[in-house]
Amino acid sequence: MPQPNLTYLVPVALFLIVIVLLFWSTVIRPQAKVARQHEELLKQLKVGDKVITAGGIYGRVVAVDKKTVTLEIARETRVIFDRRSARRMQD
Repeated sequence: MPQPNLTYLVPVALFLIVIVLLFWSTVIRPQAKVARQHEELLKQLKVGDKVITAGGIYGRVVAVDKKTVTLEIARETRVIFDRRSARRMQD
């Protein structure tokens, strides 16, 4: 019984490998980097930091708990947010 010729599979396999590598380098890797940066920001949150929430609210951190953060968004106006909603520090 003759062996089947599988040489036609080599270009297809190479094409699939290239597609997977492109997807990884353009989607997965940058997204993981952003997630690591956000996690680092959450670890470093402390009282007095000025942050911007995911909803676009600017405020100063007045209290930090394990799961929440309290922001002062105006004089004597404090709002409690989920800690993960802090997206970035104010410039």
